[in-house]
Amino acid sequence: MGAGKSSIGRRLAQRLGVDFVDADAEIEAAAGRTIPEIFQELGEPAFRDGERRVIRRLLEDRTPHVLATGGGAFMAPDTREAIKEKGLSLWLKADLDTLFERVARRSNRPLLKTADPKETLRNLMAIRYPVYAEADIVVETRRVPIETTVEKVYQALVAHLNQCHLNQ
Repeated sequence: MGAGKSSIGRRLAQRLGVDFVDADAEIEAAAGRTIPEIFQELGEPAFRDGERRVIRRLLEDRTPHVLATGGGAFMAPDTREAIKEKGLSLWLKADLDTLFERVARRSNRPLLKTADPKETLRNLMAIRYPVYAEADIVVETRRVPIETTVEKVYQALVAHLNQCHLNQ
């Protein structure tokens, strides 16, 4: 959370000339409530179950698109496998201070509704980063203009696709 998935994904999709799909928005539409409401009313397990179903449905769409998933989606082994089968995974890797600076501006982060949100974020990173490292492409994000990061992501995507083409 806070890595810039939606902002960068939207701009990358525009650059590629494809649609952008935000899994969180799709989950909210399917559930008829916001993600914080889902967490509060139904709990995280129900949210994760709905998230898996929505992402699987979105991956079945044959139309090329950029899909931004929530921060915890890639943690589910079946979701990782579905992404590997149907697309490419990209991890926007950021350091703790960068992420915390970004998420501290918003109050809609259910997992950070704790006594020490920065420590909670640190703990989430410790758990998630080894799994995120399984992504096909990893791009380090920094405190730079968003277009700089979009360009970095675009170049990494092109390099990855070229490498795949050479290996065939």
